[in-house]
Amino acid sequence: METVTDSRLLWAVVTPLLGAGLVMATGRRPNVREACSFLAAVTMFGLTASLVPDVLAGRTPHFTLFQLLPGLSFSLRADALSMMFALAAAFLWILTVFYSAGYMRSLEEHAQTRFNTCFALALFGAIGCAFSDNLLTLYLFYEIVSVTTYPLVAHHQDDEGYEGGRKYLTYLTTTAKGLILPAMVLIYVLSGTLDFATNVHSGILPVGVHNGVIIALYICCILGFAKNGVMPLHHWLPGAMVAPTPVSALLHAVAVVKVGVFSTVRVMLHVFGVDLMDRLHLGLPTAYFVSITILGASIIALSKDNLKLRLAYSTVSQLSYIILGVALLTPTAIEGGLIHIANHAFSKITLFFCAGAIYVATHKKNISELSGLGRAMPWTFGAFAVASLSMIGAPPVAGFISKLYLLIGALDAGAIGILVVLVASTLLNAAYFVPVVYHGFFGPPSAGDAHHHHREAPLAMVIPLCLTAAISALLGFYPDFLIQFAQAVVQ
Repeated sequence: METVTDSRLLWAVVTPLLGAGLVMATGRRPNVREACSFLAAVTMFGLTASLVPDVLAGRTPHFTLFQLLPGLSFSLRADALSMMFALAAAFLWILTVFYSAGYMRSLEEHAQTRFNTCFALALFGAIGCAFSDNLLTLYLFYEIVSVTTYPLVAHHQDDEGYEGGRKYLTYLTTTAKGLILPAMVLIYVLSGTLDFATNVHSGILPVGVHNGVIIALYICCILGFAKNGVMPLHHWLPGAMVAPTPVSALLHAVAVVKVGVFSTVRVMLHVFGVDLMDRLHLGLPTAYFVSITILGASIIALSKDNLKLRLAYSTVSQLSYIILGVALLTPTAIEGGLIHIANHAFSKITLFFCAGAIYVATHKKNISELSGLGRAMPWTFGAFAVASLSMIGAPPVAGFISKLYLLIGALDAGAIGILVVLVASTLLNAAYFVPVVYHGFFGPPSAGDAHHHHREAPLAMVIPLCLTAAISALLGFYPDFLIQFAQAVVQ
């Protein structure tokens, strides 16, 4: 694999930072402010997409800003794993700019300039994580995401918002500093480097390190990246639902949670490596450990009447599919887990976009109040139905490909228990998504709605949610684009 110096990496990372500056400078002119956000999003996506031919050709674009010590630098790289996360995050930011403008203006939300600035800064952190070349760079950008998204969670500046923000920041910064930071120091002492390995087999830990030390480091990394939503360190995620819906979409589909699972997977594959995990029998125990999250969060989701809370616990569950796939250590399972990074992103952001559109159009938050609304808001509920099918794993939408690969990977690993978990979780997914769609389209109008004619949310919101739903379907019909990146990671 050829490594080439490429400044496009730096510009891709810096673009949202520059966009944040432009948003602040134009805050008094809303149309110009949103135009600056859109320009930054399109530019970042263009730069990211321009790296695809190089990565698929086997080249690794690389850029080093500075080196602190041998094996300790602030540097960036683009490989197949990077591109799966970066392309989804960059593209979805474009759509979220339009959606956020429609949402925030319809509700006449305050502090819209701060909101858009922090949004851009969060994407700065997320794209930095995607293109990190080593554990130090990853850690720094990971913390940037935590800090810059706090004002978004606490946006409403009321008691509920501040409480959700405190829980959010406490969970994420405490675990990062208490677990990841010391683990990172020890890995550097043992290995003499924090640079990620160039393939998924070797890892960077040298032969001779005591097995107990490796296992302790591994546990610190799995739990330390608490943005991955693994129980019991998941409580920040439903607590963050006090934020405006575009923030929830950002948290649960693009920036925060995907940074968590991406960082976890990156460390599993490129710090520890498949061979070491297999030798120490770390794979299946990890898969069964996250299975508790998959099933537990799905059961909790069933009990939630608040739509955003149900979607939040669905996210907690779905994120662990990604870790489970990698933990099975078979090529097909790893590919399924990695593909789910993008598949989940498009489907889950659609669901949150729909929840926000429903709230703007009707001011309803609870599932029990949505009966009959599908007939008044067919585009919104139709998009919700498509994304729900993807979350369930029904053909032919995107989530089906993820679950198919995970099921085959579990068979390859001989993990019958994991097969049972995947089937049970699919049934639970159907149990908490199907009633929302069914009652929306076929249920009688809820009390108070019989003589009230609701209509769709503004087009600035409906068009993005329809596009993300359509892409979720297309990724099911044409999965080869993502599969080629996943295969490149494994091979």
